[in-house]
Amino acid sequence: MTYANVIVDLSAEAVDRQFSYAVPEGMDVQPGQLVQVPFGPRTLEGFVVSLSDSCNVPPEKVKPVCGVVREEPVVLPDLMELAEWMHVRYLCNLVDALRLMLPAQMRGGRVRERTTRWARLNLTDGELEAFIAANPRAKKQIELLKALKDGDMETAGIETKSALKALVDKGAVTIRESEQRRTPHALSNDERTADPALLPEQKRAVETLTAALSGGGRFLLHGVTGSGKTEVYIRLIRRALEMGKSAIVLVPEIALTPQMVAWLHGRFGGDAAVLHSALSAGERFDEWRRIRSGEARVVIGARSAVFAPVQNLGVIVVDEEHETTYQSDHRPRYDAREVAWKRAAQHGAVLLLGSATPSISTYMRAMPGVRPENRLALIELRQRANGRPLPEVEIVDMRGEFERGNHSIFSAKLATELRACLDGGHQAMLFINRRGHSTFVSCRKCGYVVKCDQCDVSMTWHQAENALRCHYCGKTLPPPKACPRCSSAYIKYFGAGTQKVQEEVRRLFPDARVARMDVDTTREKDAHERILNRFRSGEANVLVGTQMIAKGLDFPNVALVGVVAADLSLNLPDFRSVERTFQLITQVAGRAGRADVPGRVVVQTYDPDHYGIQLAAAQDYRAFYTRESAYRRAALYPPFTVIARIIYSGRDADAVQAAAKAAEKALGEYLDDTDARADTIHLGAMEAPIKMIRGKTRWQVLLKLYFKADLEAVAGKMQALADEAPAGTRAELEVNPNNLF
Repeated sequence: MTYANVIVDLSAEAVDRQFSYAVPEGMDVQPGQLVQVPFGPRTLEGFVVSLSDSCNVPPEKVKPVCGVVREEPVVLPDLMELAEWMHVRYLCNLVDALRLMLPAQMRGGRVRERTTRWARLNLTDGELEAFIAANPRAKKQIELLKALKDGDMETAGIETKSALKALVDKGAVTIRESEQRRTPHALSNDERTADPALLPEQKRAVETLTAALSGGGRFLLHGVTGSGKTEVYIRLIRRALEMGKSAIVLVPEIALTPQMVAWLHGRFGGDAAVLHSALSAGERFDEWRRIRSGEARVVIGARSAVFAPVQNLGVIVVDEEHETTYQSDHRPRYDAREVAWKRAAQHGAVLLLGSATPSISTYMRAMPGVRPENRLALIELRQRANGRPLPEVEIVDMRGEFERGNHSIFSAKLATELRACLDGGHQAMLFINRRGHSTFVSCRKCGYVVKCDQCDVSMTWHQAENALRCHYCGKTLPPPKACPRCSSAYIKYFGAGTQKVQEEVRRLFPDARVARMDVDTTREKDAHERILNRFRSGEANVLVGTQMIAKGLDFPNVALVGVVAADLSLNLPDFRSVERTFQLITQVAGRAGRADVPGRVVVQTYDPDHYGIQLAAAQDYRAFYTRESAYRRAALYPPFTVIARIIYSGRDADAVQAAAKAAEKALGEYLDDTDARADTIHLGAMEAPIKMIRGKTRWQVLLKLYFKADLEAVAGKMQALADEAPAGTRAELEVNPNNLF
């Protein structure tokens, strides 16, 4: 008897183990397959982890597998191994990791192959003439037969269904089915592009990387903006394909996917596939199947594409590796960069992380003194690919603008440069990392600020809808005509977001053709691509946007970049705020002057002497790294330490506080009992910085540890405490989270 060891598709701690089922005689079951199995009174789907000849359950109690959902395994052996590693590394249920390995709609059979039915004439010319002569009154049938003489017809387009059925019954017409692949819009262009010449730095980088394809290696490609990192990726991938290998290219934002797809599809044609969450269920399923079958060997996509079922993996590229979007905010809280590291090691593949502004922790791995198992080899591109200089950056002190009576969101310098840019027939990009029109609404008489009653945050005014919106829970309210507290009419809208910047450009420059790119304008399918195509074609000559426009994009006619409010990210209550500000300014500045048009950048700030802004303007990453890493070491912040926290939330504020306090006490006792207290810098239960979201009170148990601590054991204890949260209280473990709000 053969037994299948199955993880049922049910995310619960109590069933996070393998269950044994008997494989009926004649049923072909393989590891990695989706099967249907009895589970209590229900029938559930499950993943076959392994097969065995015996099990620990008496044979009479072992239930049989009901059936196979798909004939081919949906989880390849290396991805099964990866899921088991994630199960341990990210303290998640194994099924949660396995679910990441295939499109969600494949589970439960919610998406399948699309087939098209075609009608085909089954008569010779002589037989057709005889049929017409024998059936003179069957005019609709005769019309259809004559139409089919010109070729097969899709049955969905045939209006006379009764005539079609009659002809099929008579044997005059046969119906055939063919599969119709759902192709993502980004892959619809078949135009191929030629290779540009490589600069000496690029050529050396390609030689180093391709030499590693035979044995694997881990590299950091640090190149200034516009240095041609993508071309290095392409040449490396091409060599991998020539060797019979496959490649995965990760990008941080869906907004960047169409451009990267266009570049790679233009070089590799049908070998390129795309995977990301903005595809329809059918498109994602069909692309996944192309990859699974080996038809497509180059996969481009956002975070989840790291799980693509490629075979014989040779290269994983992580573009803009510094971006926080590579880390999942939902359980399993995996980091795609770390998963890529593991997957490359499984295959002996090349892992290439690329960025103009690498994260502090990544760049540190490329410095001397790092242990070999953690080390990245550094490759640098110091020159722009087209030989042009980096854009000229000017910092404007907005305090002086205010003193001179300029209360506009645009400094005189930025307004002047924008006018000159438009008059010269060029394009401009204006960056502000906040959507909406005004950042908050306040009463000038009593100081009241309109806040969301479900979240501990101020509401943002969106002019287009004339509504206040909470960016955490989505609640909307009409803007008040009088102060809810003191009833005065002195209501004012403060701050600026993308909508206000767009409005101001249109007011000052009526001839400007403005496009806006933020979460609000990109909700619809393919909206990112439509907006970027408007700008690329010149239909729009000013692009206003959030961080979506700050990296990776390449527009040759952009002569001016304006950073409208550099301080927005600088003053966030997060130890990474300076690093993120440096990255955003450096990246968005790099969008200017990428072709023959000289680039200029205007950075508006109320803190012009801050080292993060000064070094970003100078595009001096090495100096920034030296200063920022020294600060992190002195202040005991990651990567020199680890921050872990359990976030408790619930409707009952007292119960949430009590749960956090109890967890703090239990964790403290654990640290004392295991002698881990010496590695602890801080432990405390306190209100979360944002005290309420969606009507739920939030408390956190925050733990700060030295990097040498036994993190796996401590995190395991914290996860156990989170799993034991009392009824009515939810708890989530976060390790080095993207934000500490």
